[in-house]
Amino acid sequence: MGFHHLDAAYPWDAVTPLRERAARHDGGVVDLSIGTPVDPTPDVVRQALAAASDAHGYPTVAGTTALRTAVVDFFARRRNVHGLGPEAVLPTIGSKELVALLPSQLGLGPGDVVVIPTAAYPTYEVGARLAGAEVLASDDPAEWAGREEIALVWVNSPSNPTGEVLGHDRLAAIVRAAREVDAVVASDECYALLPWTTPWSDDVAHGGGVPSILDARVSGGDPRGLLAVYSLSKQSNLAGYRAAFAAGDPDLVDQLLQQRRHLGMMLPWPVQQAMAAALADDAHVDAQVERYRARRAVLLPALVAAGFEVDHSDAGLYLWVRAGAALRTRLDTAEPNRSAEPDEPGCWPLMRLLAEHGIVAGPGVFYGPAAADHVRVSLTASDERIAAAAVRLSSWT
Repeated sequence: MGFHHLDAAYPWDAVTPLRERAARHDGGVVDLSIGTPVDPTPDVVRQALAAASDAHGYPTVAGTTALRTAVVDFFARRRNVHGLGPEAVLPTIGSKELVALLPSQLGLGPGDVVVIPTAAYPTYEVGARLAGAEVLASDDPAEWAGREEIALVWVNSPSNPTGEVLGHDRLAAIVRAAREVDAVVASDECYALLPWTTPWSDDVAHGGGVPSILDARVSGGDPRGLLAVYSLSKQSNLAGYRAAFAAGDPDLVDQLLQQRRHLGMMLPWPVQQAMAAALADDAHVDAQVERYRARRAVLLPALVAAGFEVDHSDAGLYLWVRAGAALRTRLDTAEPNRSAEPDEPGCWPLMRLLAEHGIVAGPGVFYGPAAADHVRVSLTASDERIAAAAVRLSSWT
């Protein structure tokens, strides 16, 4: 099964008419959909980028020793992961390309199965299909334990889109089941420094917080078969830099490195220097977290007051919401002719209602059938736009 069997349309294109409808609102659109950062790139990062702008030579795919050491130090300081060496780190050109290409770079193909969460970032499935592998959506390792065809297991904690966090015990159970069948576990952890509720928000700066797949309490102190995937797009506003990395099993990292050297997948030298600066500076990250915390404190109660029910949303950049009973009744009343479309995912009436009030969100169905009744509401808008959304939501009641 190749990539040509996938739907060729990019799913977000389906939101374009709703974005156009929202833009006609008197106060302009409040775009809470894709979740691209809107706050400035930190000065410490921009200065490092500028200082490295005389980049006349080719960078290395492996990255500089300084960058890889900065990643190691970051994991020890902020993720409670100790014992990594620079050889266990691989810079990537953003995290999406690694997510999409990892099954192919691991040599997966027909007969192999890739496990993804039931509500999942779509690129996990795209990458599996691109390699010709099959996909199993599952949140419980008991459903696939012992199956020798399982080759790769994707974990995403904190989750995009749900904001759910997996604790040490749940992660350890996934690792045990994967190792029994010699499968790789790839853990997408790019929202890890954005926790909002206890216990995940406890003592983040000193090794507490959201667990990493490489934490010894999860891995048993052995990174074999494990890969943590991380991005600086969220915590450092570096989405435009494509600044990311993977770390974990040194043998696995080396396998990927050798392939990527042939492919020329090298992170630009100035970006490498900017990444090292970003990883060494906790102050700008903590300040950005507080910006998102304040926006969440405005938006979450406004959604609840407007009739939404919030699920998970313990960490990350999104609120994962669905219609409460009163809001469902309102939707049925507002769109009586649509009752003849019982198979329409429940996210779309919510998307239309939000668009009528000038707000664009993300349809849950983009993240799998299990997510079809939800919408994903991003915190990545300015304080003024978040406040505008809250005012518009209050007009419903």
